[in-house]
Amino acid sequence: MRPLLVPFFISHQGCPHRCVFCDQERVAGAAAGLPTPGHLLRRIEEYRLGAPARQLEVAFYGGTFTALPRRDQEGLLLPLQPLLAAGIVRSVRLSTRPDAVDPDTAAFLKEHGVATVELGVQSLDPEVLLLSGRGHGPCEVELSVAVLKRAGIEVGLQLMPGLPGDTPQRSLVSLRRALALKPAFLRIYPTLVIEGTELARRYREGSYHPLSLPQAVSLCKEMLVAAGEAGVPVIRFGLQPTSELDSPGVVLAGPYHPAFGQLVESELCFDRMSALLEGIPAGSRVTFGAPQGRVSDLVGQSRGNLRRLVANYGVNPSVSEDTALPHGRISLTWGELVRYASLFESHPRH
Repeated sequence: MRPLLVPFFISHQGCPHRCVFCDQERVAGAAAGLPTPGHLLRRIEEYRLGAPARQLEVAFYGGTFTALPRRDQEGLLLPLQPLLAAGIVRSVRLSTRPDAVDPDTAAFLKEHGVATVELGVQSLDPEVLLLSGRGHGPCEVELSVAVLKRAGIEVGLQLMPGLPGDTPQRSLVSLRRALALKPAFLRIYPTLVIEGTELARRYREGSYHPLSLPQAVSLCKEMLVAAGEAGVPVIRFGLQPTSELDSPGVVLAGPYHPAFGQLVESELCFDRMSALLEGIPAGSRVTFGAPQGRVSDLVGQSRGNLRRLVANYGVNPSVSEDTALPHGRISLTWGELVRYASLFESHPRH
């Protein structure tokens, strides 16, 4: 059973830069400041009492954990050590910048129960990183991944397609470079224009144009297929909706949608369902099989995929769950004919 995540947000704490897209307080929905030991322990206890059979994983999101003064890092990690020793907390994960990792830091994290580090990579294109004010280049990304892996720490990478100077082609090249580093997982956050950021100023003056929602969905669909072919899971697309993000005037532009990830998954499913319909005559009644938990991805938001199949192919489609199907495959049944397709192959085979 996967551990229950206990999240703490340390918005913008420790970060030496203010990137053009960044407003951590609005993105995370939490004010800046470090949790006290008492707050850490009380919240962990609340989670433990709510799910006594589950192990817990403590996560520090936002900011740049490893750029904090070492005494602040210890103030967050030392209170967790008795809980780690007792098995109440199984592990710790945190996020940081690629240029805030060195062998000494990695050893310190490993000694204090950190099992996973998420690196805010954003891009592996030198020009995009420069135009976004990141303060590092691709070589720091590659070096930090190697350092963390040598310390025995799992590494996840966060990418942001649509930054200044980026193009879909550059985003896909960045993705391939990221996949070559063999991360344990990816998070992909298409760039949004948040009020109060440098990107907002550029957007207003007309020097920055964000991805539209359809463009971002199409690009992320390609990224999902490439990651799937490489065997690297994408554990999230798009920012987690918060009351702050959803407030009027916070997101000025860009492909924000509270269910962005499902839009991407559903669009990929529509492509594969369309491929399976090759040669099926109009008017046919067909049933698509979905792996456990993926019926809604095939159906689409507001049944949009089924409506498009009717309009484009003239069939009468339905979707049913098939628990025998692995997560990355779907099926089509038409009379005695059964076809299968992989979601994560560029050219799926029947």
